[in-house]
Amino acid sequence: MNRFVRALFISLTAVAGAVSLAVVPATALSLQPASPVVATAKSDVCAGVGLTGGSCGDNGTSVNNVIKTVVIVLSSIVGVVAVIMIIIGGFKYITSGGDSNNIASAKHTIMYAIVGLVVVALAQVIVRFVLSKTP
Repeated sequence: MNRFVRALFISLTAVAGAVSLAVVPATALSLQPASPVVATAKSDVCAGVGLTGGSCGDNGTSVNNVIKTVVIVLSSIVGVVAVIMIIIGGFKYITSGGDSNNIASAKHTIMYAIVGLVVVALAQVIVRFVLSKTP
């Protein structure tokens, strides 16, 4: 069970890190029309969307908002899992009964949970910095 929980936590941390690293190429894409034909097609689509009551706003802003939302949700999930793992590690440490293997396992659980929290916090900082620099 302990290995499963540790693997789950590491997987969630890796997913959050991968999403934060995937932000840079996604935001570096140019969202400007490539040719007049594309510009005309885009305006035609926006006109059609306008007829349905929708709006055809700035794609860059909506992409940034989606990325922010995804990163915040993943970071929240990983943060909650990390706090739960710290609590489990503390409980294991208290109930170890002096067994050196249990103490070492509890310390590793707590250490990995704290490392996961630091990685998530740094991912948040990096994503917010990159998104603030995009036009």
